[in-house]
Amino acid sequence: MTGESKTEASGERAIASARGIRQALSGDGSVAMYAENSTVLPPEAFALPESAPAGLVNLPDRTALFVGRGRELALLDAAFSEARGVVVQAVHGLGGIGKSTLAAHWAAGRVASYNPVWWITAETSADLDAGLAELAVALAPALRDVLSREALRERAVQWLAGHEGWLLVLDNVSDPADVKPLLGRATGGRFLITTRRASGWHKVAESLSLDVLEPAEAIELFERIDGPGEDIEELCRELGFLPLAVEQAAAYCAEAGITAGRYRELLAAYPQEVFAQSAEGTDQARTVARVWRVSMDRLTDTPLAERILGVVAWWAPEGIPRGYLAETGGPVEVTDAVRRLAAHSLIRLHDDDTISVHRLVQAVTRAEAPGGCREAVVPLLHSSWTLRSIDAEKVWLTQLDALAGHTDPEADGRDEAWLFNMGGHKTSSADPARRTELHERAAAAAARSFGPRHEITLTLRSDLAHAYGVAGDPEQAIRLMERNLADHISELGRGNERTFEARAALAEEMLDAGRLTDGLSMAKGNAESAERALGRDHPVVLGAWSVWSRALRYSAEQAVDDFSAVRAVDAIEELLSRIEAVEGTESKIYDTVHWDLIWVCSEAGDNVRATALMEESVARRVRLYGGTSRVTMNSRGALVTFLWTETDDPDRARDLAVSLIADSRRLLGDDPYVRQLERIYAPLLTSPCLLRNEK
Repeated sequence: MTGESKTEASGERAIASARGIRQALSGDGSVAMYAENSTVLPPEAFALPESAPAGLVNLPDRTALFVGRGRELALLDAAFSEARGVVVQAVHGLGGIGKSTLAAHWAAGRVASYNPVWWITAETSADLDAGLAELAVALAPALRDVLSREALRERAVQWLAGHEGWLLVLDNVSDPADVKPLLGRATGGRFLITTRRASGWHKVAESLSLDVLEPAEAIELFERIDGPGEDIEELCRELGFLPLAVEQAAAYCAEAGITAGRYRELLAAYPQEVFAQSAEGTDQARTVARVWRVSMDRLTDTPLAERILGVVAWWAPEGIPRGYLAETGGPVEVTDAVRRLAAHSLIRLHDDDTISVHRLVQAVTRAEAPGGCREAVVPLLHSSWTLRSIDAEKVWLTQLDALAGHTDPEADGRDEAWLFNMGGHKTSSADPARRTELHERAAAAAARSFGPRHEITLTLRSDLAHAYGVAGDPEQAIRLMERNLADHISELGRGNERTFEARAALAEEMLDAGRLTDGLSMAKGNAESAERALGRDHPVVLGAWSVWSRALRYSAEQAVDDFSAVRAVDAIEELLSRIEAVEGTESKIYDTVHWDLIWVCSEAGDNVRATALMEESVARRVRLYGGTSRVTMNSRGALVTFLWTETDDPDRARDLAVSLIADSRRLLGDDPYVRQLERIYAPLLTSPCLLRNEK
C-alpha cells in the first residue's frame, strides 16, 4: 500500500482496496465488483444472508378503504396454496379498478405466512431494478451506499432464487417482458403482479381479471369517505362503480361540502374539469383522466387504437359488435388496434364477438374530444345497411340511442340526418313516439345542413310525415305531406320523378287516414301522369301504381261506393303481371302489391287462396329481408291473425303464435314488441275451445 492513508482488511473474505483499483475478486470468485476509489467492503458484501430479518414487510398504506372483493380474495388464496415451487399470479384490469388496493389488502393479511413481504412499483424496468435494490439493502442494510444499484439488484435476485417463503408484489407492470427474466430465475416463493395488460401472461403467470365493484360495495366505499346521503347510488352507477372514480368523487364531495347529486350536476355540465380534479392531499396523478391518459400514451404507435376508442366512446358501453368498426380501417389494422386496446384493458372483448367499454372511459374520452362524435356517426350508419334480423336491429338501435343521448341535436350534420332517419325506420312499431322523435331530429338536421327545400330534406320530411301517421296523428301526417308536395312542385317541377313520389306518399297517408275516395282518386291520377311523363316501366311509375293497388284494397275492404272486391282482384293481378315482367317476383315492389292481393282475395271470399298467397309472401320476405327481420316477423304475425280470425284453423294459428312468440322472446328478450305480441295473442292461447282440444 502507498499514500498517506492506511487501508486495512479484516475478516474472512474481506478485501481492502486502494485508490484506482478497477476490479477485485473474493477468494472463491463468487463476487466481482468495480471501484473508482478505494473503500472498505464489509464481509456482508460477499455472502448472501441466510434468512431475511424477521417481519420484513414493505407495503403501501392502501387498505383502509378496501371493500368487497370476496371472490377475488378467495381466488388468490387458492392460487397461492401450492405447496412448493414458484407461483406467479397476475391481477389485470382497467386503470383505477382497484388492482393495487386488492393486492395490498391481500398481502397485508399474509405477513405472518411469508417473509419478506415486499412491494415494488414495477411500471418500468428501471423501477423494478430500483425496487430489487431496495430489497437487497433491506436484507443486508450494511450494503447501502456500498454496492452499485446493479450489484444490489443482482444480490436481491440471487437471494430470491435461493430461498422460499417470500412474497413479492410487483405493482403496475406495463409489459410481461419486463419481469420475465426475474420470474425465470426464481425457483420458489410467490409473485403477485398487478397490471393493466390483459394479455401476454399465458407463458408467464396465471391471470385474474378484476372488474368493477358491486353496487352495494361502491356505495359502502363512498359512505366511508363522505358519509351517508342522497343520490349516492345514482352517482356510483353513473361512475360505473369504478373504485377510483367513486373514491375521487366522495373525497371531493367531502372536501367541497357538496352532495352526490350536486357532483352529478357538475359532472354532466363540466366532465373534463371534474375528471381532472382531486381532493387536497391526494395524488394528482391518480385522477381518472390522468390514469387512462397513461394507457393511451402507450398506444401512440397505433393511432387507429385511439381513433377506435374515440368512436366507441359515443356508443353504448356494452354489446358493441366488432363488425361496426369495419369502416374505421383495413381488416388487419382494425384487428390489431382492437387487440391493443384490449391488451391495455381499455376495452373488453367477449366471446359473442362484441366489445364493452367502461362508461367512464367513454365519458373521459368524450370530454377530451367533444367534437369526436363525427367519427362515431358514419360507422354506425354504414353498419345499418346490412342488418337482416330483428335482434341485430335492436342492438343497433341501442348504440344509436346512446349516441343520440350524448350529442346535441343542434350540432347534427348531414350524416346525422341520414343516421337518425334510418333509426326511425328501424324502430319498433311498439314505440311510435320514439320513431317520430328520430324522424323529427333527422328532418331538422337535413333542413339545417342541406336547406329547407333541398331534395334530401324533402325526402326525410316525407318519412317524418309517415311516422306521424303510424303514431296515430294522420292529420299532421297529411299536412306535412301536402307541404312536401308543394315544395316538390316549387323546387323540382310537376314532371319530376320525386314529385310523383311525393304525391304518391300523400295519397298513401290519405288512405291510412280513412279518406279513401280522395286517396284512390289521387293515387290513380298520379300513376297515370307519372306513366305519361316517365314511361310505362319506370320504377317510380310502378311505385305509383302500387299505391293505387293499396287504394283498391282499402276500398274493397271498406266497400267504398260498392267497390267490387272481385274487380280489385283482377286489377291487382294485372298489375302484378306487369311488375313481374319488369322487376321479377323477387322484388320489393312486387312483394308490396302481392300483399294487397292477399287481402282483396280474402274480401272476395277466397280465404284458401289468400292463405296460400300469405304463406308465399312470408317465404319471399324471408329471402328478401331475412328470416328474423322485422318485416318477416310482422308478416308471420299477420298470418297468425289471419288464420285465427278469417279461417277455420285456430289450432294452426295457435301453433304459429306460440312459435312466433318463442322466437321473438329468444331474439329480443323482455322487449315491448314481445309483450305486445303476448297481449294480442293472449285470447287465442287461452281460448277454452283450444284448451279442450289439448285435453
